[in-house]
Amino acid sequence: MIDDIESENIELQLLLQAIYLKYGYDFRNYAKASIKRRIQHRMTKDGLNNLAQMQHKLLYDIDFFEKLLLDLSINVTEMFRDPNFYTALRQQVIPALRKFPHLKIWHAGCSSGEEVYSMAIILKEEGLYDRTQIYATDMNQVILKKAKEGIFPIHRLKQYTSNYQKSGGKESFSDYYSAHYDHAVIDSLLKKNILFSDHNLATDGVFGEMHLIMCRNVLIYFTRELQNRVFSLFSDSLCDTGFLCLGSKESVRFSEHSHLFEDIAKEEKIYLKHGDTFYDSLEG
Repeated sequence: MIDDIESENIELQLLLQAIYLKYGYDFRNYAKASIKRRIQHRMTKDGLNNLAQMQHKLLYDIDFFEKLLLDLSINVTEMFRDPNFYTALRQQVIPALRKFPHLKIWHAGCSSGEEVYSMAIILKEEGLYDRTQIYATDMNQVILKKAKEGIFPIHRLKQYTSNYQKSGGKESFSDYYSAHYDHAVIDSLLKKNILFSDHNLATDGVFGEMHLIMCRNVLIYFTRELQNRVFSLFSDSLCDTGFLCLGSKESVRFSEHSHLFEDIAKEEKIYLKHGDTFYDSLEG
């Protein structure tokens, strides 16, 4: 006999399958505990009694689906989040990037753009911004639009400034934005080499020949199967001796692709993809 919990899990799988078939967004391999919390939040907000009602509503009400999509997207971020990570980036990654005449950096799952602009600031201060193309991607068009605008609530600037200073900032953080009453706007010069575009890590393909990939605090919401898919995608998208940067609670070490990467900053989760010479040594 099927118990209530198993029935609920079946309903959840049907709901996620409906989202995928109707709209093309694939949440089927996201961690179930996180997905359940976010779905329950939307059910409560909209006064829905069960998953069956929610499935019917999202199939026939595009406005409701867009609200649910925002709930399911992971949009918790801040500028210079985890300052120790950015200190390590300056000290151990930036010197290696200087050897390339042109740089390509991919921010995968960029959310509302705070970490993208953090990277742009570091590159500017290190004299690398003008030869860098940054690709900032997310699956959510609404949040991408917000990221492209670069407008943030003024009350967050105190924390952002503190993070910037702790991460080894070399200038006055206020030089990088203009304040307007209750919000701040990122300097347009920091936006000129950033391309924001739609990309879904669960379904889309390679972003080729990157020197650095940033994907911080996204994979914690994925199942092991989806994490393995994404690590394969990242490996294929990185040039030899390219860098992969993950969030503080994420690691490539328990994936099928662990052997492709070596630790550069173990605590800060910065990895180097092995180059051809490494593979040659293995074969020899």
